[in-house]
Amino acid sequence: MVKRLLTGLVTGILLSTLMVPAGPLRAEIYKYQDRAGNLYFTDNPMKGSHYRLLWRSGNDPRFVSHARIDAASMQRNKVIYSAMIERTAKRWQLSPELLHAVVRAESAYDPNALSRAGAQGLMQLMPETAHRYDVANAWDPAENLDGGARYLKDLLQMFDSNLKLALAAYNAGENAVKKYGNQIPPFPETKNYVKKVIAFYQSG
Repeated sequence: MVKRLLTGLVTGILLSTLMVPAGPLRAEIYKYQDRAGNLYFTDNPMKGSHYRLLWRSGNDPRFVSHARIDAASMQRNKVIYSAMIERTAKRWQLSPELLHAVVRAESAYDPNALSRAGAQGLMQLMPETAHRYDVANAWDPAENLDGGARYLKDLLQMFDSNLKLALAAYNAGENAVKKYGNQIPPFPETKNYVKKVIAFYQSG
């Protein structure tokens, strides 16, 4: 298979168009980040100290994540969780399209996604955030969505409905946004995250 390089907004665009070959064979997928915050999805390990492996799709003992990022799995999970996402968005008076965009950017609709930093589930809740919003089981899709939606709602209120700042805070924490004078923190990962979620949101 040909290595796929996806950076910034291109990540979301190309991810939605990946095709999975027929038959039982499937390659490992690796997700890397470089020092500039660009993301890379590839079927071959990348070498060099400037690439950091975030997770892979197989049962690597170094990672607990079993995230599957191929387009077929993402679309299948989207269908499974769409009604739940829309109910949760309505409950917390959020745009369903926005909640879908965050879930897609955070976990590609994989309820079992676990980041290297320990973020869990569909909305990649960190343990302290899950505790803050009384999420007893972050692996439960309904609880995870509810906690993540409440957090996003609070961030929108905190930053006067400024979507970019709320998304930056969801990624880097509200204190990071406040530290930089209510501006998007100068972290490449956070800047790319905000752009990606907004692109998903605008595309519906």
